[in-house]
Amino acid sequence: MGVTIRQIAEAAGVSRGTVDRALNNRGRIKPEVAEEIKRIAKEMGYRPNQFGRALSMSKQNLKIGVILQGAETPFMQTVLQGIEQAKAEVDNLGGTVLLTKIPHISARGVLEAMEQMREEGVSAIALAPVEDADVKSKIDEYVEEYQIPIVTFNSDVKDTKRLCFVGQNAFQCGRAAAGLMGELVSGEGKVAMISGYSSNPSLSDRVRGFQSEMEKKYPKVELLGPEYCFEDNTIAGQLTEKVLTENPDLKGIFMNSHGEEGMCKVLEDLGKAGEIKVVANDFMGRNYEFLRDGAISLLIGQDAYVQGYEPVMILFRLLFHGEEPQGEFKYTEIMIRNAYTIPQ
Repeated sequence: MGVTIRQIAEAAGVSRGTVDRALNNRGRIKPEVAEEIKRIAKEMGYRPNQFGRALSMSKQNLKIGVILQGAETPFMQTVLQGIEQAKAEVDNLGGTVLLTKIPHISARGVLEAMEQMREEGVSAIALAPVEDADVKSKIDEYVEEYQIPIVTFNSDVKDTKRLCFVGQNAFQCGRAAAGLMGELVSGEGKVAMISGYSSNPSLSDRVRGFQSEMEKKYPKVELLGPEYCFEDNTIAGQLTEKVLTENPDLKGIFMNSHGEEGMCKVLEDLGKAGEIKVVANDFMGRNYEFLRDGAISLLIGQDAYVQGYEPVMILFRLLFHGEEPQGEFKYTEIMIRNAYTIPQ
């Protein structure tokens, strides 16, 4: 026979109601008391009845909110696939996943989506944040005042009370890009940086990682930028043409966001494809085509599907089992491909 809530209550010296609130993360309860009850339950081998818990969740209409920024980009379309799979699994066990898609990067959009989700009674939120003081303040408010745990994905805001982060170690990705670019340009010459949004923490970390590693290992490389294309191919193309016009001796471009198609078109039109060394990010859109044709020298990728799936499931496991995430950071693998390692 399995361990019961009554037995846990007796061992912890609290009421069955307190145990139920601690294990199901509902109602107000002192964090230290909840932690002690969960520790005792784990030591006693307590496992909830999943069918009964699912029925209970259905009656409570337990909801998890997901806020996806930059939803129209190829990368986020794959993130969305992971979210949809997690949504199907949560729905099957009696919960509900509410998804808000924001086409571009928008602090106001995030704040409005968070408030709407709170009004609709969500128990937790997974979101791709933006570097904005109001968004950070709102995250802390939701965690502290409303007891709504928040998991960030794709980009992170470390200086908040969010539960954990799922995504690429963006600073390390930038360092990796610098190491690759440094060798491609033989450690000297001009290299331009084109990014998406200065308010995107992940893209900013890539830039910082790239700059720091370049300055450390390749001091003869002159860095230009970063310039921001807002993940728009037309603007990315214009920025590429501008930097080439102003710097005819340019040797490389680090493109760390969506906008690769616009950049590669200009390189091809100017007869510079293959001559200008390009390190870009993500195995999405036409990037494999550009890699195969030589317009992009190297691609650095990440697991977009996991970034969509895992945040929802972390929150589900927290609400369903009382299972805390293993660590503050769940970094996805940094993968590097060239023209010879493209999947067939």
